[in-house]
Amino acid sequence: MAEGLMSGKRVLVTGSGTGIGRGVGLGFARAGADVAFHYAHSAAGAEMAATEARSLGVRAGAFGGDFAVVEEARRVASQAVDFLGGLDVLVNNAGITMNVPFADVTVEQFDTLYNVNIRAMFFVTQTCLPALLAAQGAIVNMTSVHALEAMNEHSVYAGTKGAIISFTRQLAIELIPSGVHVNAVAPGAVLVENHFKVVHNMNPEALGAGVPVGYMGRPDDIANACLFLASPQARFIIGQTLVVDGGTTSWMPFGDGYKAKMDAKFGAGYVAGL
Repeated sequence: MAEGLMSGKRVLVTGSGTGIGRGVGLGFARAGADVAFHYAHSAAGAEMAATEARSLGVRAGAFGGDFAVVEEARRVASQAVDFLGGLDVLVNNAGITMNVPFADVTVEQFDTLYNVNIRAMFFVTQTCLPALLAAQGAIVNMTSVHALEAMNEHSVYAGTKGAIISFTRQLAIELIPSGVHVNAVAPGAVLVENHFKVVHNMNPEALGAGVPVGYMGRPDDIANACLFLASPQARFIIGQTLVVDGGTTSWMPFGDGYKAKMDAKFGAGYVAGL
């Protein structure tokens, strides 16, 4: 996005100590915005991001808080608004995931994901609302392609991300009469540092080969989408979810293996007739 697009704007990005959130926060800083970086556990990453943002000539600070605790989420929101002197853009990026078979999900796991991914987003937004109303600002909620397509062992996570899409649509209609724009971004496969910690023998090229565009995305790709939705260029886009996934959700995965399996079960030419 063009330099200066967000000049003078005040932005809070939750979950921005690492990964996509860090990239989004720095993207806004490069566009001229003052940025509050929130972190739950990645204090060093958030502080480094704030330092990098300040080197670009903008104001930036790092604010820690455990979003599993709603009071912490509200506190971070209030501190960020006070630090920035108001708020023009809220990017609700904070979230956690886990892979657990449906039958094995515990109440504690369920509560943790919904508390962080949904409840915290709800009450951070509510806490920031007076400042956003005063600025006639924008809210960008981070959902995921997991809200749109199914994958094994994601029953809890996918549910939270689907709820974000509905929340975004509802909130957008409720707030647009007051001038606050609300939309969402649904990232696909985006390469972040955490992949190398949790994926054995991480191979970005091999994973990228499974994406229609031929490569994994970068945090900058998501930052550009957030910048667009938060800018006047998106003034006629209300309550929508912008999918940024390299074509993943546009692909019908009926490859040769599927064709062979279906033809064996239902007869030759079954898939061709669909």
